[in-house]
Amino acid sequence: MTAIDTTTASVTIDFDYIKNLTAAETKAVDQLILNELSSDVVLINQIGHYIIGNGGKRLRPLLLLLAAKALGEANQNHLILAAVIEFIHTATLLHDDVVDESALRRGQESANAVWGNAASVLVGDYLYSSAFEMMVRTNNMQVMEILSKTTTAIAEGEVLQLLNCNNPDTTEEKYLEVIARKTAILFSAATRLAAVISGSDTETQEALATYGQQLGVAFQLIDDALDYKASTEDLGKNLGDDLAEGKPTLPLIYAIQHGTPTQAEIVINAIRQGSRDSFNEVYEVVKATNAIEYTEKCADEAAAKAIASLSCLPDSDYKRALEQLARFSVQRDH
Repeated sequence: MTAIDTTTASVTIDFDYIKNLTAAETKAVDQLILNELSSDVVLINQIGHYIIGNGGKRLRPLLLLLAAKALGEANQNHLILAAVIEFIHTATLLHDDVVDESALRRGQESANAVWGNAASVLVGDYLYSSAFEMMVRTNNMQVMEILSKTTTAIAEGEVLQLLNCNNPDTTEEKYLEVIARKTAILFSAATRLAAVISGSDTETQEALATYGQQLGVAFQLIDDALDYKASTEDLGKNLGDDLAEGKPTLPLIYAIQHGTPTQAEIVINAIRQGSRDSFNEVYEVVKATNAIEYTEKCADEAAAKAIASLSCLPDSDYKRALEQLARFSVQRDH
C-alpha cells in the first residue's frame, strides 16, 4: 500500500485547475442559485445577487462537488445541495456582519453597510428558508437531518462566540469548540452530504465528514492568524477586526499564556476593551510570543488529519484535488 502524503509543506497549488475539474457542475450550481434568488421582492434580489456575486472562493460547494466526483459522479441532488450549502453560508455571512458590525466583506462594502442591518438580517433569513425549501427536493431524510443539525450547531457556535467576546479568560479548548460549530461543521456537512447522496457506506460518510471538519478547522485557524499577518487588500477586511470585536482568537489566547506578565496584560486589556486602538501593541506581543507560528502549526496538524481521512477514496484527480485544497487552506494569504 502506498503511503499517504499528509504533509502540508509549501507546494504550488493551481486553484484554477482544481475549480476547472467541476466547471460544468459549478456552472449548473450557479444557475440554480440565480434561479432560486429570483423573487418578486426587489430587495431580496438586490442583496442576494450582491452577496453571491461579490467574489468568494465558493469553497464549500466546490468541496461537495469534488467529493461527489471522487466517489463516482455528481447528480442533480449533489447540485441542489451544493447550492443549499452556499445559501446557508451566505446567510451566516449576512448575520455575522450585522453582529460584528463589519463594514467590509471580501474587500467590498458589506451588505449591512449598504442596505442596513434590518434588511441584511431579513434577507439572511430568506436564504435560510430557501435552503430548507431546496433540500426537501432531495426527498432524503438523512440529508434533512444532517442540515438541520448543522444549522443548529452554527447558531450555537455564534452564541458561544458572543459569550466569549471581551473575555480574556477564554481557553484554547473553548475557542476550538466555537470554530468547530461555527465554521468547520458546514465544511463537514458539505463533504458528508456528497457521500450520502452517492450512496456510500457509513465508514466513507464518516471519513469525508472528518475531512471537511478538519479542513474547516484549518481554514478558520489561518483566518484568525491572517488578522495579524495579512494586508487589508489581501484579507478583504480591516486588519484588527477580531481585536476590535473583542474576539479572543487563538493567537491572542496563546500570546496571553506565553507572554510576560506585561505582554499578557496588554492583550487582556485589548480584548476587554474591544478596540483597534492598541492593535500595534498587541501585534508586537503576538509576534514576540510566536503566536502566529503556533496557530499555523495547529492549522497544519488539522490539514494533515483532513488529508489522512481521504485514504478511503480511490486515487483520482478529484481525490488529489481534495488533498490540494487541504494544503491550500493553510498556505493562502487571504
